[in-house]
Amino acid sequence: MYHSKITGLGYYVPSNVVTNDDLSKIIDTNDEWIQERTGIQERRHIIRGEDTTTTMGVKAAKIAIERSGVAKEDIDFVVFATLSPDYYFPGPGVLVQRDLGLRTVGALDVRNQCSGFVYAISVADQYIKTGMYKNILVIGSEVHSTGLDMTTRGRGVSVIFGDGAGAAVLSREEDLTKGILSTHLHSEGQHAEELALQAPGMGARWVTDILADNDPNDESYYPYMNGQFVFKNAVVRFAEVINEGLEANGLQVSDIDMLIPHQANLRISQFIQNKFKLTDDQVHNNIQKYGNTTAASIPIALTEAWEQGKIKSGDTVVLAAFGSGFTWASAIIKW
Repeated sequence: MYHSKITGLGYYVPSNVVTNDDLSKIIDTNDEWIQERTGIQERRHIIRGEDTTTTMGVKAAKIAIERSGVAKEDIDFVVFATLSPDYYFPGPGVLVQRDLGLRTVGALDVRNQCSGFVYAISVADQYIKTGMYKNILVIGSEVHSTGLDMTTRGRGVSVIFGDGAGAAVLSREEDLTKGILSTHLHSEGQHAEELALQAPGMGARWVTDILADNDPNDESYYPYMNGQFVFKNAVVRFAEVINEGLEANGLQVSDIDMLIPHQANLRISQFIQNKFKLTDDQVHNNIQKYGNTTAASIPIALTEAWEQGKIKSGDTVVLAAFGSGFTWASAIIKW
């Protein structure tokens, strides 16, 4: 039995900065309205032809691999979390294997949206714990900007999301007091339609249906979110899954050195911070700069916190996420 340890981290965001004032030129909104509800000041949007979900994931992965000290020839497996693949199929995992020039290792795609990276970490952790693999590349990458309703009709959702990618290399750790101590995964599919993009989909409206109807008022291929309902569920599930992880490892809230919450909404993060009585130094938020990048948000924030020296050897780090599905998850890490 082994533990898995994060040995390398990296992230990449597009150079194209889109501020709230920029959005107000095309959408009936303003900086005050957006910041009051979400805490977001700006986000990154790709420039078409320069970046995709896969290329951003590759850029983040190259940084993570270099920092890990693991040769790319020693990467045994790839887990790629995203809701925005380049293609309907195949998924981006195999494209990363190709573009990084990895051996013909397995590549797995995870579709758990906002909690996707923690789910992906959990999958990689199990493979390493059992001894099947030694080094696994885990990526969370998203392109939202090209699929949003960038009109006043879609402002409740479109102002929230941004593009970006983060990556981690997980490696075998024989010291069982270090690395990923546990992961905790949950879902509640009865609320799936409260935060969803239903078309194109084989079970609802496929491309042929959309083209045949040619309905300018059809919103089924844009993301839908019942914001208040999502918020109310998120603050409950965030707290539950953090406590679950602490209890599983005999830890107290006072043992948390750094909490990296999924960057869904700054108000959610602040609610959880206040509930657990954590200081600003114990929680890392960057939604102000990047918006909600779903599966990419935790690895981007985790990398930033580590780069800024907020995470040190021996620290207890908690990752927690909630999102579409509904799915939610946590990971407890001894750095």
